[in-house]
Amino acid sequence: MDVRRRHAELVEAPLKPNKLHHAGKVAPPAPAAFHLTNASSVVVFFSAVYYLLSRWREKIRTGAPLHFVAPSEMVAIASLVGSFVWFFGFDFVQSLILRPSLETWTNDETEKAEEVIVVPLKPKMVEPIPEEKVIGTVNITSAEDEEIINSVVAGTTPSYSLESKLGDCRRAAGIRREALQRATGRSLEGLPLDGFDYQSILGQCCEMPVGYVQIPVGIVGPLKLDGVEYTVPMATTEGTLVASTNRGCKAIAMSGGATSVILRDGMTRAPVVRFGTVTRAADLKFFLESPANFDAISAVFNSSSRFGRLQGIKCAIAGKNLYMRFSCSTGDAMGMNMVSKGVQNVLDFLHKDFPDIEVMGISGNFCSDKKPAAMNWIEGRGKSVVCEAILKGDVVRKILKTSVEALVELNVLKNLTGSAMAGALGGFNAHASNILTAIYIATGQDPAQNVESSHCLTMMEAVNEGQDLHVSVSMPCIEVGTVGGGTQLGSQSACLNLLGVKGANKKTPGDNSRQLARIVAGSVLAGEISLMSALAAGHLVKSHMKYNRSSKDVLKVASS
Repeated sequence: MDVRRRHAELVEAPLKPNKLHHAGKVAPPAPAAFHLTNASSVVVFFSAVYYLLSRWREKIRTGAPLHFVAPSEMVAIASLVGSFVWFFGFDFVQSLILRPSLETWTNDETEKAEEVIVVPLKPKMVEPIPEEKVIGTVNITSAEDEEIINSVVAGTTPSYSLESKLGDCRRAAGIRREALQRATGRSLEGLPLDGFDYQSILGQCCEMPVGYVQIPVGIVGPLKLDGVEYTVPMATTEGTLVASTNRGCKAIAMSGGATSVILRDGMTRAPVVRFGTVTRAADLKFFLESPANFDAISAVFNSSSRFGRLQGIKCAIAGKNLYMRFSCSTGDAMGMNMVSKGVQNVLDFLHKDFPDIEVMGISGNFCSDKKPAAMNWIEGRGKSVVCEAILKGDVVRKILKTSVEALVELNVLKNLTGSAMAGALGGFNAHASNILTAIYIATGQDPAQNVESSHCLTMMEAVNEGQDLHVSVSMPCIEVGTVGGGTQLGSQSACLNLLGVKGANKKTPGDNSRQLARIVAGSVLAGEISLMSALAAGHLVKSHMKYNRSSKDVLKVASS
């Protein structure tokens, strides 16, 4: 009896901390020692961080190479890594380096769901969405997807991590979309999900996608420009825009075509730096603008890219602050990233001779990107293009339904005097932004850059004894590229291919992007001619009432 009682006590009693559970497995250390070890690892970690930061700051000030690592720095790096691994554990560090498989991640989420009470987000008080309708939109096909959706809604799985965890961009977009609908109580019916390559935008064009917006693409032309005919794609939802621009193309073609000239080609970036005194800021200004130093600075800048070539630097001082506007050629790319890399190289190089320089920002708005600025209007940014055409008097009367005299007078009153009265900056035109933005969206450009890219001066003058009309547009800031960004997407790439400027020009780098800029300017010329003619003839309101109004419900038409 006593033997059985002692045996039961041994079975039921928990093992003491200093005992072995089984051979080969050591029990955890005592709590006091464990906390002391963790505290020591924290002290080592932050001490190593402080030492490394102080050493790298000293290297930057003295101009020493950052890639050279002293023995003491190697010890500090080893201590940093070791303390990090000790504090967080090897399993956690391994999970950061090695992405778990879908099966492992699913099992982990299942275990968490069993331990944690999931409280879903409370939807807004709106009309509920029929469950079968919403699920049908996203096409939820498995219980596994349903579990992931619940996890996203509950907040236990970040929505932004779906692509990396699932390894399927289309599936991630569908799950994110369904989770969004359930959390907000709002339906996304009408926003397409299928028919798009989500893998093509991963990490470069758009984060956390839930669908895509459909924009119709119309074509205008042929646009006869520099002896070549182009069919120009325009993505827009504004009625009459394509038809009006097409009429302008017809008038140009019937008059012999338009010609264009590239005046400048250079993307800009302008960092802002600070010194302790105005004198030091002026010293750097004189250093950068001195012809004797240009070759050395250019070599540093050009080392960042095969195509980026420094063209010049313009500086401006505001107190102790110096603004440096770098301009460079960028091949067939629009070039913002390219010029930024080159500027960063130069800033690192300047630390050697100007150790007291303090970089406040890689962009100081002296560039100036996505903002109207007199600097861009005067100096140009991207491609500076002038395009002209001489319209025959018969074409003006028969095709444009107006007269040369009426167009010349209206251009002065509207585009010149009216814009001056409004205090316009770069807006001495009728609607250059309309045509430019439609082409930008169709060809994968940055539509936000229409702010400065649509700077345009439209001129009209009677020639040949008043019989014909000379029309021109001067556009100093057309920022376009045929490689990188949205140009690689399927639809946008097809539109570039239609124009014959898809990708990089292998024979002469930069020719494709320059040709695209010419086409943009030629299309703007066509749009200006047609709109001004409609205004002069009093046809604008009538045409918009005919082509730009609809009483149809698009969703009802689509469902029927």
